[in-house]
Amino acid sequence: VQLQASGGGLVQAGGSLRLSCTASGSIRTINGMGWYRQAPGNQRDLVAFAHSGGNINYADSVKGRFTISRDSAKNTVYLQMNDLKPEDTAVYYCNADATTIWGLALQSWGQGTLVTVSS
Repeated sequence: VQLQASGGGLVQAGGSLRLSCTASGSIRTINGMGWYRQAPGNQRDLVAFAHSGGNINYADSVKGRFTISRDSAKNTVYLQMNDLKPEDTAVYYCNADATTIWGLALQSWGQGTLVTVSS
């Protein structure tokens, strides 16, 4: 399963960005897709994850500012980020929990897209 992410960039504090990520490959089902982020010197942390059953998890730090959505027909996940803060600066990684056409369960990662928020 390959993940292609896009939408990062430089934005001023208070601004907005929208990330997107599309999964491709030998996919039978996608059980969930979401976003993690990693700032320099920090571990990779969950930002938001959308499960196929409809359940969504957000990090406390982004609740009310970020919104995750999925287009299942396109195997795509979006992250709308509003009211961005300098502490949101990080490399954002797309993640997918998928089952391949051969029945294998895989966790896949995208290449990462940099989000920089200036104060």
